[in-house]
Amino acid sequence: MPPSPFPQDGAPAPARTYAGGVNTSPPGPDTLPGPGTRTPAPRGADRHATAWAAAAGVVAVGTGLALGELAAGLVSPSLSPVTAVGGAVIDVVPPGVKDWAVALFGTADKAALLGGMGLVIAALAALSGIVEFRRRFAGVAIIAVFGAAGLAAVLSRSELTPNAVPVPLFAAVVGMVLLRWLIRRLEDWQADAGMSAEAPGATPQRPPSRRRFFQVLGGTAAAGVLAGVLAATFRGAAAVVSELRSKLALPAPASPAPPIPAGAEVRLDGMGPLVTPNKDFYRIDTALRVPVLDPGQWTLKVTGMVEREVSLDFAALLAKPMVERHITIACVSNEVGGDLIGNARWLGWPVRDLLALAGPKDCADMVLSRSSDGWTAGTPLEVLTDSRDALLAVGMNGEPLPLEHGFPARLIVPGLYGYVSATKWVTELKVTRFADDVGYWTPRGWSERGPIKTSSRIDVPRDGRSVSAGNVTFGGVAWAQHTGIGTVELRVNRGPWQQAELAPGISTDTWYQWKLALPLTPGRYEVQVRATDLTGAAQVEDRAPVAPSGATGFHTVRVDVKS
Repeated sequence: MPPSPFPQDGAPAPARTYAGGVNTSPPGPDTLPGPGTRTPAPRGADRHATAWAAAAGVVAVGTGLALGELAAGLVSPSLSPVTAVGGAVIDVVPPGVKDWAVALFGTADKAALLGGMGLVIAALAALSGIVEFRRRFAGVAIIAVFGAAGLAAVLSRSELTPNAVPVPLFAAVVGMVLLRWLIRRLEDWQADAGMSAEAPGATPQRPPSRRRFFQVLGGTAAAGVLAGVLAATFRGAAAVVSELRSKLALPAPASPAPPIPAGAEVRLDGMGPLVTPNKDFYRIDTALRVPVLDPGQWTLKVTGMVEREVSLDFAALLAKPMVERHITIACVSNEVGGDLIGNARWLGWPVRDLLALAGPKDCADMVLSRSSDGWTAGTPLEVLTDSRDALLAVGMNGEPLPLEHGFPARLIVPGLYGYVSATKWVTELKVTRFADDVGYWTPRGWSERGPIKTSSRIDVPRDGRSVSAGNVTFGGVAWAQHTGIGTVELRVNRGPWQQAELAPGISTDTWYQWKLALPLTPGRYEVQVRATDLTGAAQVEDRAPVAPSGATGFHTVRVDVKS
């Protein structure tokens, strides 16, 4: 007959050892561990175990993501879990949030999004480590859920290829396995520490399991860092394409850009250049990672309501008679006085010549241009076929398009905001109708056709600056693309308008620079600017937000004049 497990004659029950260490009392109904529940840490357990569990979660998830990005770099250079999730976020957030992000971060909005994603991922990873330490497989389940979300994001992207599908699953599985492994090592450490502390008369020791935990944690973190570095390296299609781009010789234009008129550039301290350098040109788009297109593999197709479809490769495009023009383009998200606008010398083939090869049908009124990453813009057919210099551009300021500005080819259309015209990394022109198709931004609340509004800006002195009394010279730019600027005027403290000196414009498709010296005595002043185009239409004074069709209002600066 087996001995009774219950105490006899008041004798204590024998000590029993459980997963978390030594328990000197027999388990009662409320001390028996439930299924999947880790036994509470004993008195000798490390009080910072929860923090180490959070660290294990961050290391496990971070390493899984890094290995996923590395795998994507090898098998799916154009799409990875991180860029897929980021692109999905960009797609679903309300237009007002996008406007806020652009207004707050400007061209750093992508970096801000990636940074925000990193913080959220780190917080969720830490949470997964903590809950996994407290209840087995609970943290693993969190990673599984987010792996499924990554898969759904990948499946939703237009750049999807079969190779991209297993990558988020791989990253999630790696994260789950690493988390379980690291937490198991942490549990071993805590159990050993507990048994050491409970041993009668024993001096607390650092058990070997503690050293093993830190070894595997540090080794895993190092592996994650290495994977991240390799991912950045192997996602080096960009480096390869950059090398191809650097060796590309652009053809000489059949129609060179007209010379810049003498005096067109106003030289004042703080004024930007008349032609914006490529490195300073604004970038606003929805591509979390710059698409990398091998020019040798690039093709552009003209489809839809045409007499005949056209397919054009890059070599054939470069062989066409090129047109070179200075053209100013602007983002519809440009606030009054904002800097989401730039002027460059573009080289390209007129879009009207390309469309003439296809023969648009009479019932068509729109061209839906598509980027390699799936972004679309709906452009009125008439502006692509009239006399303006709408270009399928391959060059920018004398060099091939930078990767972030659309290499190998993009659209440049004078007179329209970029969201309905300036498609980068363009791969298709679909001739269609506004009644049948919409571009990316139109269903998100933006206007259909997007003509640029006449605007002006004060660049010097900047708002809030202090200046010396006397003749204070103001300077800036004004634009009315494809119409041209007739006059620019300033007024001080809502007084009478005074006409500024307007520099000659390069063309009606570019901005104009201006300046005006005003005699100011000590005090605080509000200075406003307005422009009038060559048709006599004045800039709109009423303030309006950027949505749905571009901001309006007079740019206003306040200066403090000192004696």
